Amino acid sequence: MKAQDGARRLNGPQTTGRELRNLSQPEFDINLSPDQDVVVRDGTVLRADVYTPATHAKVPALLAVSCYPRQIQNSGAPLGFVEAGASDFWVSRGYGHVIANTRGTGGSAGTYSWLDETERHDVADLVEWVATQEWCDGNVGMIGISYFAMTQLAGAIERPDHLKAIFPVATTGDVFEAAWHNGLLSSTFISAWIAGVATLAGRSDHAFRNVAVDVASRLLRTRVIHERFQHLNGEAALSALGVVMRAHFPEEPWGALLEDVSINHQLRDDWWEERNLARLIEGCTIPTYLGCDWENVPLHLPSTFGLWETLNQSAAVRVGMLGAGGLTWPWESLHTEALGWFDHWLKGRDTGIMDGPPIRYWLPGADEFREAEQWPPEGVTLVGYSLGADGVLVEGNREAGSRSYRYEPQTLPRPKGAPPSSLPTMLMWETGDLAEDVDVVGDSELLLDAAISATDTAWIVTLQDVSPDGSVEDVTAGWLRACMKAVDEQASRPGRPVLPSTAPTVVVPHELTSYRIPLVSTARRFVRGHRIRIVIASDDTTKGHPAIMGFHHQAPGIQSTNTVFGSSKLLLPIAPN
Repeated sequence: MKAQDGARRLNGPQTTGRELRNLSQPEFDINLSPDQDVVVRDGTVLRADVYTPATHAKVPALLAVSCYPRQIQNSGAPLGFVEAGASDFWVSRGYGHVIANTRGTGGSAGTYSWLDETERHDVADLVEWVATQEWCDGNVGMIGISYFAMTQLAGAIERPDHLKAIFPVATTGDVFEAAWHNGLLSSTFISAWIAGVATLAGRSDHAFRNVAVDVASRLLRTRVIHERFQHLNGEAALSALGVVMRAHFPEEPWGALLEDVSINHQLRDDWWEERNLARLIEGCTIPTYLGCDWENVPLHLPSTFGLWETLNQSAAVRVGMLGAGGLTWPWESLHTEALGWFDHWLKGRDTGIMDGPPIRYWLPGADEFREAEQWPPEGVTLVGYSLGADGVLVEGNREAGSRSYRYEPQTLPRPKGAPPSSLPTMLMWETGDLAEDVDVVGDSELLLDAAISATDTAWIVTLQDVSPDGSVEDVTAGWLRACMKAVDEQASRPGRPVLPSTAPTVVVPHELTSYRIPLVSTARRFVRGHRIRIVIASDDTTKGHPAIMGFHHQAPGIQSTNTVFGSSKLLLPIAPN
């Protein structure tokens, strides 16, 4: 690749509106050394592709590590696996870009173990190996989104001497929360993801490095086709996983991993705590740039502000939150922002990345970036909206009345000729047309008073923006299995309850029970004339039910009539506008 390749137009927003300066410019041609062997501390040999600038001067390095094929990371393919960043952008600007595979994937030896202590040690060893390469000046950063972002946390936990900064955008700190949403299995994602990774892990190097792939890559990188991926988001990435999930994969380690995640460890236990990166990273001092897109509600968004709270106590942290289409596949967004970050921490340049408040966030509806010193921003207040028996969402208290809906799992078909249920399968509450703009910024919570006719059910809550023309956009969501309703009141706060995952409780049928259901943090301007809607259901697989980002959950297979009382209240964080 040539230096001018690094000047091509990349998809997605490149900054969060920060005024950056003194950034490295594309000036170096690019060399590739594929399939490099890296021997880690227990003797296992990992494989890495090494992209370096054509210069005799030593340069800093950016390391990207995942279980996804390193061989396709610069293919231009619009797949959810292509998330290491654009090598031509980085290397032409004077960085080495090392893309490595975790053990048991992509030609690396050993057995895959999903972010456990062994994988964390491997990442730290990769950092130190990169730092000792003759072309490297000893300054190493880590880069990449999604799984690549999670391995950045894994590496930072080990505190390798030469790791100077990380950029884990769209990360998950607690992998338990990626699989289980307050007692509900995120079944669509977890089954497709494990199947997809398992299938690709078994492919040979030739499957990814051949003439046909090279031709396809050149085609994908042509400007006309490349621009078509400008708004490709996580839904498309998940669909790509679904294409390969039908392929056969071996029991060890992949079938065993699927069984552990979905069957053997349904509650938080030591197996999950070994992989709880959010807990293990406490006290880390490595500069960290966090961020996500507001769409990524069921996967990476929930970790973003929890990690901010943890790391902001000990490290230099910046946060960049993006709107719809903010993250694209292949990942190319925020490269200019990341350049400002790494130029500052790895090259010692004054880029402006540390100027101003630490948090920059896109406010959909207002369609502009805002800045904040904290999260939620100063001035945000929780406002309660009652769920009236008339289906109206209204500010203040309206405790009288109730509404009911019926949940019938697909495993319980109605007999032929049986009359349809007189009850709906979900409930909705809406405000009237808003007289002025309403900015919802921060953590929402549903205080639900309800009774169920069974011993368990799923509560699936979706916040929506309804336009005057009737079109609907999902904003955020929250989930809770009824038997997991216990809340750690001592550690929680309004708008962000802490829901334990080790203490199921008994739900008494027909008895009014109170639940606290957190909704994933968000930012949204509900524009004047729009309406705010809240939807409550017990499954997200039925046609017409909201399923944010196309993720579905496995609900308890118990039929139930669920009644919501008018004393229920939606707490929305309202910011001054």
